[in-house]
Amino acid sequence: MIRKGTTEPRGRAGGAVPRARRGLRAALSAATTALLTAGALAALPQGAAHAADTLGDAAAEKGRYFGAAVAANHLGEAQYAATLNREFSSVTPENEMKWDALEPSRGSFSFSRADQIVGHAKGQGMSVRGHTLVWHSQLPGWVSQLGASDLRTAMNNHITQVMTHYKGEIHSWDVVNEAFQDGGSGARRSSPFQDKLGDGFIEEAFRTARAADSNAKLCYNDYNTDGVNAKSNAVYTMVRDFKARGVPIDCVGFQSHFNPNSPVPSDYQANLQRFADLGVDVQITELDIEGSGQAQAADYGNVVRACLAVSRCTGITVWGIPDKYSWRSSGTPLLFDDNYNKKPAYDAVLSALGGTPGDPGDPGDPGDPGDPNAACSAAYTTSEQWNGGYNGRVTITAGSAPIAGWTVTLTLGSSQQVVSVWNGSPSYNGNMMTVRSTWNGSLAAGASTSFGFTVNGSSSSPPQIGACTAS
Repeated sequence: MIRKGTTEPRGRAGGAVPRARRGLRAALSAATTALLTAGALAALPQGAAHAADTLGDAAAEKGRYFGAAVAANHLGEAQYAATLNREFSSVTPENEMKWDALEPSRGSFSFSRADQIVGHAKGQGMSVRGHTLVWHSQLPGWVSQLGASDLRTAMNNHITQVMTHYKGEIHSWDVVNEAFQDGGSGARRSSPFQDKLGDGFIEEAFRTARAADSNAKLCYNDYNTDGVNAKSNAVYTMVRDFKARGVPIDCVGFQSHFNPNSPVPSDYQANLQRFADLGVDVQITELDIEGSGQAQAADYGNVVRACLAVSRCTGITVWGIPDKYSWRSSGTPLLFDDNYNKKPAYDAVLSALGGTPGDPGDPGDPGDPGDPNAACSAAYTTSEQWNGGYNGRVTITAGSAPIAGWTVTLTLGSSQQVVSVWNGSPSYNGNMMTVRSTWNGSLAAGASTSFGFTVNGSSSSPPQIGACTAS
């Protein structure tokens, strides 16, 4: 794990359900009694029989998550937040959960920036990967100054305090990060932990982590381990030993930073599989691929297909959203360009996941502009209502010309939260929700379709419906 946001060179949670169904699960857990009382369950969404058109939903249909590394200071940017909310089902904080960010001075913890990311993810029904608890880099100076006994105490206390703070909110933790050297030795990397505590510090960290949160997945994460080589062999030997002796390890993270000089290895899938055969999940944790055009797209597609071919590959996280915020931005390694336009690599990933690129109503694709006289109208009704929430439905009707897609904006009350949307693709900006057509964008003149949503909150007042925009 390289410091994202720096130029340091590096080779950088369970199955998911589609966004509508993730929202349904959240709605049920928050309001099951009320829904049953109101008889509203009959109107809740059923799984749509069409190909998904976002990364998160397409991955979910394959039983996996598709995540992005997120920086708290970008969440206030409307396009950044909208793309994150629309496309991804998991988040990993880039730097906000590293030791120097959470415990800058001994025993003094600062969770606000990490909490911001976790809160945003929870509000969108996303899972969270915790990154990272024990790493040789981004350590505050006081850690390196400790003697062995104090260092052991500080390490275990840091793990315990951080994991306790986020207990029940983190799907997977990178417990130890990058503990092995590059090159052909397979040796452990020199670090304050290795040098003062010895090889046993990794096992101790995992045992401490399990005691702090018995439900979170505990991962070892590293780079340049994507193919079979001396470094990945050393990690493999450690994991095999841990599993044999009952050391609590649940997953191994492969950072998967690729470029033309360090491409996707030919044995990438086989390497993932051999780790999975040890009885651990494998996760692609920090994916980015320098390049452009169809060559980059082909590499991204190959990575996704490798994960799908390994049943215990539970998800993929790309290290950032637009190229301009990548730690290696000059290599344009991500799925969205500086203006959040989808790149060929995006379409390759979505296709590999079984989704449908280029839906006319999908943000980032221009679609067919159709008749310049195309227009639509939107009408709202409350389908069901209960104490603390309601189901709403918006009916879209084409005007006097056919349309290829539609967009409707709704503004909700400040205390309301959308927990499920069906038959539409939502994005969010504060209390405003923009819903775009998915499979139901093409309408003949005068024809109608609808999308629905579930809202929880202290108020059941209906939303304000903005204009319908047709393409």
